[in-house]
Amino acid sequence: MGLRNFNPTSPGRRGYVAVDNAELSGDRPLKKLLRPLSKRAGRNNSGRITVRHRGGGSKRRYRVIDWHRDKSGVPAVVASIEYDPNRSAHIALLHYRDGEKRYILVPVGIGVGSELVSGPGVEPRPGNALQLSRIPAGTEVHAVEMTPGRGAQLVRSAGMVCQLMAKDRGFATLRLPSGEMRQVSDACMATVGRVGNADHSNQSAGKAGRIRWRRRRPQVRGAAMNPTDHPHGGGEGKAPVGMPGPKTPWGKPTQGRRTRVGRRRSDKFIVRRRNR
Repeated sequence: MGLRNFNPTSPGRRGYVAVDNAELSGDRPLKKLLRPLSKRAGRNNSGRITVRHRGGGSKRRYRVIDWHRDKSGVPAVVASIEYDPNRSAHIALLHYRDGEKRYILVPVGIGVGSELVSGPGVEPRPGNALQLSRIPAGTEVHAVEMTPGRGAQLVRSAGMVCQLMAKDRGFATLRLPSGEMRQVSDACMATVGRVGNADHSNQSAGKAGRIRWRRRRPQVRGAAMNPTDHPHGGGEGKAPVGMPGPKTPWGKPTQGRRTRVGRRRSDKFIVRRRNR
């Protein structure tokens, strides 16, 4: 795994840096584990835009990922490693000994032919999934549940990893990629190792069109707008933001402003916040 540079045969190729996907097996996705994925273009069920700058892009189909890893004690072999257009990490197709097939995230060090297993009595090595209570302290894990049986919700992006720092009184303390220290139940499942495709964050699109393929539409700076359209707009020449702090298009403070309102039930599980 590494990065690929390209000859500058066009302006778009000159700055294009892509991940060398030599580890991908090139197999087509398993039809049984594909689902249709409609384009929402940042709109909610009322048709209103709730996330700006989304829309268009290439067609995709959703790959059903096994976030629960609940086939306890059944060994599986990695049949293929595939690209998933819906996430930054690569996915692996597992062929279980009983004939079932499932997709999981590919950890570092796992390739075609590797044997993985999940359950209470398995060895804590990369790719295996087991409860946090059975993983030694100091181990690096990913795809961690927040509630037992709910499925992995934490640490799922390419190259991400969290560390199991301690276990005490039915809780496990994790150091998340953001630096936050959080407690979760030690009955939660986690997968040992780091998520693969770590060079994903080092890519460079090279041209605006490649960003459009990913369903991202252009973003216009507020300072380039008129004052009727944005609080930063207007003025002669290049004008500073002025006003106390930057604002959203609707006049609310942004860029560093805290958005967490009141106390949440999960606050008691946060040992140390990411912003200290």
